[in-house]
Amino acid sequence: MTFMTKILGSAAALAVTAGAALADPALIYDLGGKFDKSFNEAAFNGATAWAEATGGTFKDIELQSEAQREQALRRFAEAGFNPVVTTGFSMSSPIASVAADYPDTKFVTIDGFVDPGEHPNVLSILFSEHEGSYLVGMMAAMASESDTVGFVGGMDIPLIRKFACGYAQGAKAVNPDTTVIANMTGTTPAAWNDPVKGSELAKAQISQGADVIFAAAGGTGLGVLQTAADEGKMGIGVDSNQNYLHPDNMLTSMLKRVDVAVNEAMTAGADLETGVKVLGLADEGVGYALDEYNEKLVSDEMKAAVDEARQAIIDGTITVHDYSADDTCPALTF
Repeated sequence: MTFMTKILGSAAALAVTAGAALADPALIYDLGGKFDKSFNEAAFNGATAWAEATGGTFKDIELQSEAQREQALRRFAEAGFNPVVTTGFSMSSPIASVAADYPDTKFVTIDGFVDPGEHPNVLSILFSEHEGSYLVGMMAAMASESDTVGFVGGMDIPLIRKFACGYAQGAKAVNPDTTVIANMTGTTPAAWNDPVKGSELAKAQISQGADVIFAAAGGTGLGVLQTAADEGKMGIGVDSNQNYLHPDNMLTSMLKRVDVAVNEAMTAGADLETGVKVLGLADEGVGYALDEYNEKLVSDEMKAAVDEARQAIIDGTITVHDYSADDTCPALTF
């Protein structure tokens, strides 16, 4: 049974018993804003889908500073919301600090990690971003006319290097001579919401020959994708399907089903199973987007090659190196 199938089945079951729910869920977005058209917005879309399917309600909050992380967790827990779902790796430490104080509340960290042995009421949801990034890297190399592709990350952390490394591996699997230019926006959380800097990095990469640029940078990525379109190059979106932003200039988007993860957590409610969950290609947790906005850019040959690689990764025939496993990348130097 696939991850999506389980979600839909659980949602249907909850819809029948929604009136029995004892507590509403809450959602805390990472810095960058609810409507970043990427990571946070995917979480909002998942919560909204849950509410529409079940008739339930949820509370949410957009953080404005680091100091608000623990405050928001405690406020929602004390008010009885359950589960309290959070987005972004930076919520790991705050959750670890408060979870023991609210043993009857289930906490969820998407992209973060909290030791399940120390905190049995926490679910850490992680994704195999390197697998999805490998697929869009293949597409970038196949679409590139210059044999040079770019990557713009947000905050320079192992998670974003994981995206870049998978992307480079996929590109070089298609053409070992492909040049991959990778830049990070910064080293603080502000790197997630700086579209001007994203635009500058995109222009610099284009000047070096890049004609396809993958942006994994939250709100900063919007500047990357806008500049790629303005310069007649192709962009690759991330997390949410961003193809619609620049029709015919978006090669694809690397999907990270944060929306489905949030939906599942809210569906489970107080009965949420805690621990650690990793979602990859086999679980439909990551993938690539194909729709009316990019269908002219994705040839049948490209789709066949990527789908074949997708199955090979699931089967174990292709192994994509995970940067976060050892802080190394065989296809890219940071």
